[in-house]
Amino acid sequence: MKQFLHLLMLALLASPFARAQESPEPATRRTTGQVTVSGYIKDAANGEGLIGVSVFVKETSSGVTTNSYGFYSLTLPAGTYNLVYSYVGFSKQNRTVDLTGENVRLNIELQEEGRELQEVTVSTKREDDNVKSIEMSVNTVEMRTIQKMPALLGEVDVIRSIQLLPGVSTVGEGATGFNVRGGNVDQNLVLLDEAPVYNSSHLFGFFSVFNPDAVKDVKLIKGGIPALYGGRISSILDVRMKEGNSKRTTVSGGIGLIFSRLTLEQPLFKDKNGQSRGSFIIAGRRSYADILAKPFLSGDLKGSRFYFYDLTAKANYRINDKNTIYASGYLGRDVFGADFGFNWGNTTTSLRWNHVFSDKLFLNTTVYYSNYDYLLDSDLKRKNPNDFFNWKSGIVNYSVKPDFTLFLKNNTLTFGGQAIINDFRPGEANAASGGDVRSFGLENKYAMESALYIGNEQQVSPRLQLQYGLRYSFYNYMGPGEAYEFQTNVPPNQRRFPVKTIDYGRNETIQTYGNWEPRFSAKYELNQTSSLKMSYNRLAQYLHLISNTTASTPLDVWTPSTNNIKPQIADQVAGGYFRNFGPTGSEFEASVEVYYKWLQNQVDYIDGADLLLNKYLEGDLLNGKGRAYGAEFYVKKNRGDLTGWLSYTLAKTERFVEGINNNRWFPTRFDKRHTLNAVALYELNKRWSFSATFALASGTPATFPTNGFLFQNRLVGIVNGRNNYRIPPYHRLDLSATLENRKKRPEQKWESNWVFSVYNAYARKNPFSVFFRQAEDKRTVTMNGESVQIPVAEAIRYSVFATVIPSVTYNFKF
Repeated sequence: MKQFLHLLMLALLASPFARAQESPEPATRRTTGQVTVSGYIKDAANGEGLIGVSVFVKETSSGVTTNSYGFYSLTLPAGTYNLVYSYVGFSKQNRTVDLTGENVRLNIELQEEGRELQEVTVSTKREDDNVKSIEMSVNTVEMRTIQKMPALLGEVDVIRSIQLLPGVSTVGEGATGFNVRGGNVDQNLVLLDEAPVYNSSHLFGFFSVFNPDAVKDVKLIKGGIPALYGGRISSILDVRMKEGNSKRTTVSGGIGLIFSRLTLEQPLFKDKNGQSRGSFIIAGRRSYADILAKPFLSGDLKGSRFYFYDLTAKANYRINDKNTIYASGYLGRDVFGADFGFNWGNTTTSLRWNHVFSDKLFLNTTVYYSNYDYLLDSDLKRKNPNDFFNWKSGIVNYSVKPDFTLFLKNNTLTFGGQAIINDFRPGEANAASGGDVRSFGLENKYAMESALYIGNEQQVSPRLQLQYGLRYSFYNYMGPGEAYEFQTNVPPNQRRFPVKTIDYGRNETIQTYGNWEPRFSAKYELNQTSSLKMSYNRLAQYLHLISNTTASTPLDVWTPSTNNIKPQIADQVAGGYFRNFGPTGSEFEASVEVYYKWLQNQVDYIDGADLLLNKYLEGDLLNGKGRAYGAEFYVKKNRGDLTGWLSYTLAKTERFVEGINNNRWFPTRFDKRHTLNAVALYELNKRWSFSATFALASGTPATFPTNGFLFQNRLVGIVNGRNNYRIPPYHRLDLSATLENRKKRPEQKWESNWVFSVYNAYARKNPFSVFFRQAEDKRTVTMNGESVQIPVAEAIRYSVFATVIPSVTYNFKF
């Protein structure tokens, strides 16, 4: 608990420092030469804080962007300035501000533009953001874009949408999670209002856990990761929920073929002037394919359950101009099976406190709880209570995280820390045979992860901008529990057995690790329309997902770094060229990025590894290293009736593990050499819009037998090498059309539309995997002068979706 106490001390020590910077009357404090203008920028329609709004000062050609809560701060020499507030899809606002000796609090509400000016955007918040921003390897996905793209069975999906971006892939349809720049699915930190989500998929990867009606902002960081983030080594997917409409009550939802959605937003606590001091949003979804299929099920399938549901909620309350509190929650569950089945789900809760100490110092403190668990049961209906088997596993987190932002002239300083308590629950099982019930399983494992960080974004000159920082993470694997020492003279790729067992008491340290994690990014503007960027970051990850299946599943087990499992480390360098062009100067944007990533302490498995409730699992694990490198090309059209983007990724991902693949580098299961994605969105008129997406990718590697032998009239395959073959390439076309219903009266609040979509439009039978089996037919051969029949093997290609999948969805809002 020492690290936890250290961070609490940090917060307590920082508060007096912050208060020392605070003025009792920030709006009237006199200054000597430097004046600060600050405030919140919100959507005029619903009061939502806007993330990433550009605040530009014409006289100095400088500016800032709003943070995750819509707050901004600018310090300038005393004088009069023209400020331009701009945000894609919203009308610009120009304000003349007199900064002649007094700090100014200036809150702004931006109005949404008309349809003809609402450019579809995925990667930027302002028109020149890709050139002007210090960020690289970052994609910010607008929900208005996601909602217009074709979707499987009509359900708008965040995870499937980001897979159309450069550097992002998946091993196939129906695979849980996503892969970023050669990283495994467990190497992505997925955050929902700052709380981690350990399984981001419903229905085995076909849908994500994020309800699109409740999501405000989606940001994917693939490189140049700021010191604020840590804990994963490949990417950060930061999902921010809506805060709720603080202007009026709204109800929205959708009715589809297999599930429906309903969302309520409501202002709270109106003051005497009729202004709301808070708001809330609650959104729910439930699939009902099992209900529709129920009349057609018989025999063993009768009474089958296969559905998912989730509930998302958030509330906020503005105590005063300096203090705002937020409460967010998510509860989701998948249920699948008949007599035998399983269910899994996430639960998260986060509480946040925003405090503005002064015009220059902003604090956000987050406390969260996250729980992911699953249950495997052999007798869901309890037909035979005397014979069954069930198994439950999961991971639970508790965390506190204070984050400070200090706005200085030409510098934005961030600093803070985090403490996380991890409770790993590898497995608790119950088995009954003939009425005799026996319970067994593995003991829970515990770890404390803590970190301190500091970072700075510095405008060195009008053309040169730097972002640099340092994060120190400390990890403590602790009791109660047993720790093992294993054999050391065992050949590679062979099971190791324990030679010593040590018992540890509660909170007693078993193993510690500490890592310095430097971060650095630079941007140099060549001119008004182009820039060069580069970045380096080192990240450490202390959690590991144990899975040796073709694709990650909901039943995989999370395990901590221990005295036998070292933390994963990744170093990444990246460089890129960014450019805007076109008649308007920013009608098109383009970028080329190259990257190289080194990975240490990658977990692999011996042949025949036992991963299920194995007390000595660490003896079946191998330690390897990895490398990933590639180039990403991206072109996007921002303006006009026809918008969209084209991305191409050339990449290679390899791993080296002593004792595997004859001690040679081999491609990982998620290695894809070529990936091409195209997205087109066309606004025909005020009522009709159309969209299409096309995906083309190299086949993923697989391990196939290279030869074999006949044993007791059965073929036995012999494998030589890991991932020695590639399944056929993947390609798919999706189409969508949206029809906006006319309002009967101009003042009518009811809005609705119909969405018609076709998934896999030309019925491509994309292979998820290829496996071999012994064919029924036999081959006749001559052996020793006699004709004999021998078995032959046949390859079977398994496809998840092998046909066209049409759908229709009705959406409404009032």
